[in-house]
Parts: sequence; structure tokens; C-alpha cells
Amino acid sequence: MSKTEKIFLLLNLVLVIGYINWAVAVKEKTLRNGKLLLLELAPVDPRSLMQGDYMRLDYQINRLPEETVLDKRGTTTIGKRGYCILKTDSSGVAQRIRFQPDIQPLGAEEIAVKYYSNGNRSFTRIHIGAASYFFEEGSAKKYEPARFGGLKIDAEGNTVLVGLYDVNRKLL
Repeated sequence: MSKTEKIFLLLNLVLVIGYINWAVAVKEKTLRNGKLLLLELAPVDPRSLMQGDYMRLDYQINRLPEETVLDKRGTTTIGKRGYCILKTDSSGVAQRIRFQPDIQPLGAEEIAVKYYSNGNRSFTRIHIGAASYFFEEGSAKKYEPARFGGLKIDAEGNTVLVGLYDVNRKLL
């Protein structure tokens, strides 16, 4: 291996390590400074034979009535990516208000969360937040009463799952 190849390889390694450290720092900042939102969970199968004990997460807010996303011609009215605008109700659970392509404008006490969708003509779901929650094997009973996913949201609409909550909004 020539000296130039070694330098190129080392430079790429430094860049990859730098990117990984930056991504971790961004998530840590969201965990420290993000606003906690509770999203109601939709029923799902809690186990995977290949991956062991974990809970696949699906949020009620991800499921959309067809009239929400399709116009009279059957064309989608929301983009593949954008922001889902949320507001917490009196019990602290996030409720969907609307969709918009940009993070602004936001009304009083509204929160913008990034979403993505498959963008098919007939889609009726979006994706917000983590899709699974892994836990120690044998501790599935502890997470069976989960009714809410707790996500920290940063100012740019990025989310980090911080835990699962029961019907009384207590961290499991």
C-alpha cells in the first residue's frame, strides 16, 4: 500500500469517526434539551423470534384516515416528507393538528415533528419516531402495560425515544 493510499484511508477513517461522534452529540443534545411528548401506542405484536424480546412500536398518530391524505381524485395531499404539527391535550398526550412542508409557521404551543411516508397514492400512514423498543430478554412482562411512547423532540423536529409509559403516564 502506497503512502498516498494510507493517507487517504486514514483521512476516511477520521471522517467516519467524526460523523459518528457528531450524530451521537446531536442525539445527546436532544435528550438533554428536547421537549417530552407522549404518543399513544397502537396495538402491535411484541416479539420477534429472530431478534428476541422487543416491542415493535406503532403510534396512533401514524395512522391516517383516508380522507386526511387523499383528495377527491385520489391524489395524496401531503408530501413524502414534512412536518406533522402536534399539540398536547390536557392529559399531556400529543394530538395531530395538521401537516405542512416546512417547520414554520407554528402556533402557540404547537410542536413540529419530522415525518416521512412511503408516498404511495393509497397510503394511510406516516412514520414518526422510533419503530421498535428493545429490552432485556425475559423482561417482556414489565413492558406489556405500555400505552404511550415517550419521545424527546428538538427544535428541528427530530425525535429520540426515551421510554415507554403506562396508562398513568409513568415511565416503565
